[in-house]
Amino acid sequence: MFDGLKNKLDQFRDDVEEKTAEKSVADEESSDNDAESKLESDIAQPDTSVPQTSSETTDSADGQTTNTNNTDTNAENSDDTAAEAETLADTDTDMDTDADSSSLASQEAAAVLDETAQSESEPGRLKRAAAFATGKIVIEEEDLEEPLWQLEMALLESDVEMQVAEEILETIRTKMLGETRAQVDTTAALVEEALSDALYEVISVGQYDFDSRVESADSPVTIVFTGVNGVGKTTSIAKLVQYLESRGLSVVMANGDTYRAGANEQIREHAETLETKLIAHEQGGDPAAVLYDAVEYAEANDIDVVLGDTAGRLHTSNDLMAQLEKIDRVVDPDMTLFVDEAVAGQDAVERAKQFNEAAEIDGAILTKADADSNGGAAISIAYVTGKPILFLGVGQKYDDIERFNPESMVDQLLGETKSR
Repeated sequence: MFDGLKNKLDQFRDDVEEKTAEKSVADEESSDNDAESKLESDIAQPDTSVPQTSSETTDSADGQTTNTNNTDTNAENSDDTAAEAETLADTDTDMDTDADSSSLASQEAAAVLDETAQSESEPGRLKRAAAFATGKIVIEEEDLEEPLWQLEMALLESDVEMQVAEEILETIRTKMLGETRAQVDTTAALVEEALSDALYEVISVGQYDFDSRVESADSPVTIVFTGVNGVGKTTSIAKLVQYLESRGLSVVMANGDTYRAGANEQIREHAETLETKLIAHEQGGDPAAVLYDAVEYAEANDIDVVLGDTAGRLHTSNDLMAQLEKIDRVVDPDMTLFVDEAVAGQDAVERAKQFNEAAEIDGAILTKADADSNGGAAISIAYVTGKPILFLGVGQKYDDIERFNPESMVDQLLGETKSR
């Protein structure tokens, strides 16, 4: 069931993992190249600093004098000349120091500008390098762009409604962009978590416990079934009879499909097989009157649940949709359940919206789910109507009906065995 969609989700997971694996290799090569470039730069620029030297002055011995004035004069002149030379040397040294400082400042400023320009031209490079240095990979838009486009096409091909597909993609993008993962982990795990959350958010819309709602409501609980011709409404009613009776609830069936020839015979056969009471009128009678009589019978005989069939109608048929609105007014059912085939895909989604507008539905049953490889209707109906899928029909036998579980469906689509 839904194997086709499952395979497409697996492909998306593989695509993202491949993209990040390629980036991991590129980041590693970039890191190695940076280290090699730095080493070559250090070798090419040896230390050119000049070692400092110290001079040592030796004083003459105390009491040492000269006997001639010429000698004194020459000594004084020599001292003056030395002082001037020292002053000039100090001036030259200060100029050299200022020049060195200016050169160093220029080099530092150039390095900062170069780094800024590099970071502006490669906005994610520094972040990625920092993440890589700590053993992580950053998920960026470029990693998701192509895989997300492929996933969108896959969802639409699987009959997922466009608005629903866009919601799934946006949730994945929000949850994954900027995220990091340790290199020892798999990107598939991160993708699977994002997919799981995105699918669950759209599939689980409006979910409630059907059993608890029936058991807690005042008897009789009236449930009306709607949908187009041939989608399995009557068979679904029969399956729910057995489902409810197996839980200790008493049930009466009502045939509101008074337009179709042979409808009475079909539902009567189910009622006799299940040994369940059936309320029916002649063909062409008022469907609302049949359902009303069934409710009266249930109240008089202390029956827990009334399950009422209606004529299969196209959502484009104004007369039949008006009849459905009349049933809603006269009977005021506790629940109205929409029935369609899972294999109908986008058609089922559109019909669900139309029926919900005519007489607000409380949930849906998808038949032939076992034959559906796409799963588009199962993913889309709850989101577009705001009402949950409650049951899946998975065969022709009376017990071939399953409570719809969003968590189990997500696990099945992603190939998971663990529960949420």
